[in-house]
Amino acid sequence: MRYVLLDKITALNPPERALGVKCISLSDDVFADHFPGHPVMPGALILEGMAQLGGVLAEATMREAGLDDLHALLTMADRVRFRRAVGPGDRLEYEAVAQRVNEDGGRVSVSARCEGADVAEAVLTYVFVRI
Repeated sequence: MRYVLLDKITALNPPERALGVKCISLSDDVFADHFPGHPVMPGALILEGMAQLGGVLAEATMREAGLDDLHALLTMADRVRFRRAVGPGDRLEYEAVAQRVNEDGGRVSVSARCEGADVAEAVLTYVFVRI
């Protein structure tokens, strides 16, 4: 199963930061099992959405440096915190801020907010591979 957990990238300013949005819908596949009668977006998928935006920022930073053949792979998630649950009808606003990005890899601070409230945060580490 493949999850694309970004509906839209609203800002992309390499090498500094990126913003994105995910509108959570009851029709999302994950709610068939998580949890019946009380749908909650799994924390792992919130983290995946933040990781996808962080990877986009890291890759865009390398493209700005003329390195178009590098793809970001998540290798580590540090200081992951989940603050509150979200579910159908919620709009997650993701933010990724680059701490360091070079051709070996990168480190990005990411966060998710919903209606002005903190939902999740983490510091993610990526390596680059040539594909």
